[in-house]
Amino acid sequence: MVEVSKYEALNIEKKWQDLWQKSGEFEPKNDYTLPKKYILSMFPYPSGRIHMGHVRNYTIGDALARFYRKKGYNVLHPIGFDSFGMPAENAAIQHKIHPKIWTYENIDYMKKELATLGLSFSKNRELATSDPLYTKWEQSFFIKMYEKGLVYRKSAIVNWCEHDQTVLANEQVEEGCCWRCGNAVVQRELPGYYLKITDYADELLNDLQTLKDKWPSQVLTMQENWIGKSYGLEFKLFLDSQSIEILGKNFDGFSVFTTRPDTIYGMSYTALAPEHEIVKALLKGSHLSDSKKAKIKEILNQSPRERQASAKDGVSLDIYVIHPLTNEKIPVWVANFVLADYGSGAVMAVPAHDQRDYEFASQFNLNIIDVVKPESGEFEKGKANAEYGIAINSPLINGLKTEDAKESIIRYFEDKNLGKRVTNYKLRDWGISRQRYWGAPIPTIHCPKCGVVAEKLENLPVALPDDVEITGEGNPLDKHPTWKHTKCPCCGCDAVRETDTMDTFFQSSWYFARYASDDKTWNDVAFDKQSVDYWMSVDQYIGGIEHAILHLLYARFFQKALRDMGYLRDSEPFSNLLTQGMVLKDGKKMSKSKGNVVDPDDIIKKYGADTARLFILFAAPPQKELEWNDSAVEGAFRFLNRLWDKSKSIKKMDKIPDINHDSLSKDEKYARLKVYEALKKSHDVFNETFAFNTLIAACMEALNAINAQQNDDVDAEGFYIILNLLEPIVPHIACELSEKLFGRKNFGEISLKSEVFVQDSMTLAITVNGKKRAELEVASDMVEMEILSVAKQKVAKWIEGKEIIKEIYVKGKLVNLVIKG
Repeated sequence: MVEVSKYEALNIEKKWQDLWQKSGEFEPKNDYTLPKKYILSMFPYPSGRIHMGHVRNYTIGDALARFYRKKGYNVLHPIGFDSFGMPAENAAIQHKIHPKIWTYENIDYMKKELATLGLSFSKNRELATSDPLYTKWEQSFFIKMYEKGLVYRKSAIVNWCEHDQTVLANEQVEEGCCWRCGNAVVQRELPGYYLKITDYADELLNDLQTLKDKWPSQVLTMQENWIGKSYGLEFKLFLDSQSIEILGKNFDGFSVFTTRPDTIYGMSYTALAPEHEIVKALLKGSHLSDSKKAKIKEILNQSPRERQASAKDGVSLDIYVIHPLTNEKIPVWVANFVLADYGSGAVMAVPAHDQRDYEFASQFNLNIIDVVKPESGEFEKGKANAEYGIAINSPLINGLKTEDAKESIIRYFEDKNLGKRVTNYKLRDWGISRQRYWGAPIPTIHCPKCGVVAEKLENLPVALPDDVEITGEGNPLDKHPTWKHTKCPCCGCDAVRETDTMDTFFQSSWYFARYASDDKTWNDVAFDKQSVDYWMSVDQYIGGIEHAILHLLYARFFQKALRDMGYLRDSEPFSNLLTQGMVLKDGKKMSKSKGNVVDPDDIIKKYGADTARLFILFAAPPQKELEWNDSAVEGAFRFLNRLWDKSKSIKKMDKIPDINHDSLSKDEKYARLKVYEALKKSHDVFNETFAFNTLIAACMEALNAINAQQNDDVDAEGFYIILNLLEPIVPHIACELSEKLFGRKNFGEISLKSEVFVQDSMTLAITVNGKKRAELEVASDMVEMEILSVAKQKVAKWIEGKEIIKEIYVKGKLVNLVIKG
């Protein structure tokens, strides 16, 4: 037996963390002949302190990384920091500290916090997206994309604060006002840079099929809906002659797109986005009243998100188009639900069969014309009915089912040259320009002779100046006295740098591939082909479902774009995705404002990191929300103490004991069964289900079972295996005890032993007419006739005087007797 003192978590954990740090055993190997696993958790923003969501995310990833190392895989398990962004500028304003200082101080603090959890991250491949070297290669991607035509510049509508002279993200607009100064936000057209993600819309959509059963179906559906591929009819609505005159003969109509051309006879009005060119022309003229102009401008000054959240609103423009089939005059309105950047910024409105159109028509007493009826029964009253059915009140297609009616109308429009079949997408190109300081500068230069040109690659990185003052008013780069003044890389003339910086999603869209590149090559290339081809794609990606669309979609786009530019090989970056649920307290997401935050540092100081890890993996399956429970944390700590105490009676050995199973008692056999059941479960948990809670429960049962018998070899074998299974979950205590007892020889592949699953006896339920009346323990090799005979004796009082109609034996499970009388 080995003398083991009291369980002192903090001392043990510090010891092993120091040993791991010195040994470098978590660094990936450069032997590319080994089987590999790339395990990655989404990297954090360096806000200053880790929270329980971080603990959960990184503990899940760490458990997987440790498991695969024990199985002989070459494991890449890196960490970094998504370190550009607005919070650093906000801190600069509030605390009078430079964003760079705030960011890197937070990174240092969070690294220490993460280290106390015993996470097996690679130290050599650590990065921060605000590092100049990272920016250098990122800017080179931008330039390559610019040259390839994947980046372009255009003007678009943005949220603008006149007081602070800055663009605001939608999240920074609160009830139509700037979140910082409270002044009204207006919509302004500004030039910006866009990535042509729409060029990859079909591939992004089609490749979702390759991720089925590997990514959560909810995420795949969300991406599919976000891309929003739809087929329909595009046609032009022509203005009537009077409306053409009103518009100074500058317009003769506008195009619309519909996925339901079968409902065209139900069009009772049309609606334009307030940004539409026709609306702009009317705002400049005298046709509209001042009150109508004021209303349109009010809608214009709302962000798209505000408009979508508002009640349906709009203004009649007092102009008309001609219905292409009936020749009736149809009124044209401005509506807040029509988005300028979707389609043509105009819709044909069919209020009977589209809920948005219905709500608007109800608000302004516009006609509602039914043109589809259900195939059976009646549609629900008082709402739009968007279901498919049979065409009515539609001369060209009456009686046709929806799909046939759609095809018939499209063919008619194409035959008559009235319109055409088109494919449309909800997906919009990705605007990456931000009028911020703390971001990666966009590497373009504005030359009076050459126009907008890219910086030379040899001049990268275009680094941020440190001598700025962050006031929240305007873009510090634009106001800097010298930074933006440079020479044109083409003609050498005086020129001005682009002062916009990149959206932070740009940085998080390729970091996973940077990790995969041999860190010794980072200065020389963005990606080392040999190492990236070996490690990519990510075998298991872990993160919150809140990133289901933007981050994951942008990362998939980047992977494909970088593939096409020769940087990467694969079409998808993440082979498998696990989206972990939030950590709640009192039924709510933890937040300072709710006063329900649990500080991981406090838990670790009181109980140790292993207790925190054990609780976080035991309390709920990773995909589900986890409710914080103080008593369950204490329960996890008590289990580790029981494990520690039991270790005092375990024999020291350097290999698993050889046990003659047939010679064991019933309790000894049962203990071995529970141990090997846990081992068997671990294969499913780590490879498929990630239900760590079930594995931990199995280990607890196994410990109870070995405690209930007296065989030293069964004890040692059980502990040898249990510590192996628990090491990915509670690595410090598992390493400490395994080192003392087994020289850590138990941290390898352990084979299942079939004899432990062969049971001498089995317990059967006995039911009479389906109701359980007794249990029966019989020898495993007893034949069915004997079992039925003994079972009838066991429940004699329930069947006495009754006729047995049927005797059913379900092997190894139950006997059911069916009686009457």
